[in-house]
Amino acid sequence: MKTTTFGVDPAKRVFQVHWVDMETGEIGRRQFKRDQLVQFFSNCTPALIAMEACGSAHFWARKLSALGHQVRLIAPSFVRPFVKRNKTDAADAHAIWEAAQRPEMRFVAVKSEAQQSVLTLHRVREQLIKMRHMQINQMHGLLYEFGAAVRAGAHGMSDAARLLGELADTLPAMVIETLREQLKRIEGLTQDIKQIELRLEAWRREDQSAQRISAIPGVGLLTASAAIATIGEAGTFRSGRELAAFLGLVPRQSGTGGRVKLLGISKRGDVYLRTLLIHGARSVLAHCKRLTESQQRLLARRPFNVAVVALANKMARTIWALLAHARAYQPGYAARAA
Repeated sequence: MKTTTFGVDPAKRVFQVHWVDMETGEIGRRQFKRDQLVQFFSNCTPALIAMEACGSAHFWARKLSALGHQVRLIAPSFVRPFVKRNKTDAADAHAIWEAAQRPEMRFVAVKSEAQQSVLTLHRVREQLIKMRHMQINQMHGLLYEFGAAVRAGAHGMSDAARLLGELADTLPAMVIETLREQLKRIEGLTQDIKQIELRLEAWRREDQSAQRISAIPGVGLLTASAAIATIGEAGTFRSGRELAAFLGLVPRQSGTGGRVKLLGISKRGDVYLRTLLIHGARSVLAHCKRLTESQQRLLARRPFNVAVVALANKMARTIWALLAHARAYQPGYAARAA
């Protein structure tokens, strides 16, 4: 008996389901509310459920897996080619159902609640940093209009408090009070960011995998926690090269007639983790006192930014090796052929 495949197009309140009855060949198309969807699949025999990897998809994947079903998530870019007509919920569900049955289709690993929790802290911290940058830049501009030059960056806010005291005799009180309130908001955002980092540090102390990959040069608190939360099970990727390709750290290819041209890095996959790895690699090459011989040779024959991306690629492959084989980081380790 063959397993029935369901294509589910998730949304906030309405879910469109498409399937084909394996015994009669009858095509089924139904629309469900949130509570009706769980009730429908709880009464079904174990089946294969395919969904688009969009908002709340990981939550529904865990919930439906608990009912005994096999759930697969598909990236939206892989679903789009199978939409045969105008974009509707029914057409999307049909496209998901069809894409799930392709033999070479790649699926997204379902994230656990722990993974999503760590990534939530990263997303909130990232937004707080953007808000702080916006307010600091505005403070710089407003003070400059009154002839007060402040040092660049967040470190200049200590100068801003002193300059406001000097300008208190010449500017209206309402301006001084408003700018001081702005400084308090900047300080509050800084404290919130520090609290999130302390929570991430407490989580890292309890996670052995995060501690192992933190020993890699260029992998700090943010990179280690984001890598563990994004990758999850290292067995999802067959090799470190596949992980590097997932993060967009490999060249794009363009060719025909047997000739392949390598272009710039693809920049596909997880933008946040790729950015952290590149920043970590840049820090190693720019500030490390003792570079390895391979890193020195790389800098001698390639531009600096190219060397940075190459080191980030190596860091990603090293992270996969440590997670997949549960090993500790060994400086200067050389792989041996099997």
